[in-house]
Amino acid sequence: MTYKVFQAKSSGDIKVVAYGKAHRVGVKGTEPSFIEHHFNNEVSRITTPIANHQAAARLILKHIEDSRIKIDCLGHRFVHGGSHFKGSVLLDARTLKKLLLCLPLAPIHNPIAFAVIYESRKFFPGLPQYVTFDSAFHSAIPGHAYTYALPKKIIKKFGFRKYGFHGLSYSYAAREIPRFLKRNPKNIKIVACHLGTGGSSVAAIKNGRSIDTSMGYSPLSGLIMSTRCGDIDPMLMIYLMNTYGYRPDELMDILNKKSGLLGISGFSSDITDIIHHIYEKKDIVRARLAFNMYIHRLKKYIGSYIVALGGIDALVFTDDIGIHSWQVREKVCENMEWAGIVLDNKLNRKISGDKTSLINDTRSKIKIALLPAEEEFIICLEGIKLLRL
Repeated sequence: MTYKVFQAKSSGDIKVVAYGKAHRVGVKGTEPSFIEHHFNNEVSRITTPIANHQAAARLILKHIEDSRIKIDCLGHRFVHGGSHFKGSVLLDARTLKKLLLCLPLAPIHNPIAFAVIYESRKFFPGLPQYVTFDSAFHSAIPGHAYTYALPKKIIKKFGFRKYGFHGLSYSYAAREIPRFLKRNPKNIKIVACHLGTGGSSVAAIKNGRSIDTSMGYSPLSGLIMSTRCGDIDPMLMIYLMNTYGYRPDELMDILNKKSGLLGISGFSSDITDIIHHIYEKKDIVRARLAFNMYIHRLKKYIGSYIVALGGIDALVFTDDIGIHSWQVREKVCENMEWAGIVLDNKLNRKISGDKTSLINDTRSKIKIALLPAEEEFIICLEGIKLLRL
């Protein structure tokens, strides 16, 4: 869970005042949770149990208050607004009621985001607050990519379609990568991999617009994630219901909270833990299976999006795993010369990932970039628009 405090006079005059991140929030693993704060050129690290994101929000807001940082407004990220929200909105009683209706759409993230909003409004009563939605960027996806192959009457009645998520992250990638590469943003093909410690996805971005993405109606589909299964045969769940009597709520819990890396490895939802187990030769069979499955699914999506785009100019890795796990990047780029992708393995292993950087070999026809996630910057821009600064 990350936060940033901006000083914004306009959309063209924005600077970061303070920032930080709560690490390993609610993670079942071998390392303790902690919060890292950056303010006044100083870094503080507080190791403390953080049971959930509401507790993390409370600790962060208390730190901001204790640091005497004046807050004029507060923006939030919300994963899935469904058909209830088409863009960013100011928070009020009516908005909160509509947000409650959205909680089942993303059963991991939406309740967490709502809990953080609740905690923030309790901590700063009366402070103007607003919410942005992760699906907005993917509204450009064409009908043949967002429509499910279901009966027309079902789609019309229930509004089923691919929404896609991590839109704030991809919006920043579509803005930053062309600038960094000195390319025309209206003439560039990007495959961006948002690989987080919770959710992960891939997006195909053509000329600044999303044309497809791995997540769908919910954030459950696509890649193998920390505790989410990603793509599976839907008949498996019907089989469990009809043959063994599993209830829908039990299946939701299995698919969202007990599957993915945690389900495969049996000991951790954190890819870093799994990699360490491989090197330390602990539970190596299950750890290696989890790692190989994670990489295999990711490479399949990258390859398919290169085809959908009709080529690729840049392969982008962003968010925690994307910028910090050289092992993941190395395996993903292995044997990808057919697509013009050649990684500089030495550079890949030593680079920090703290700033936008290239890690491709000089022989590579494709740029391979590390891009620190800047979802907060996009949230700030949305706040400026809403508050008409």
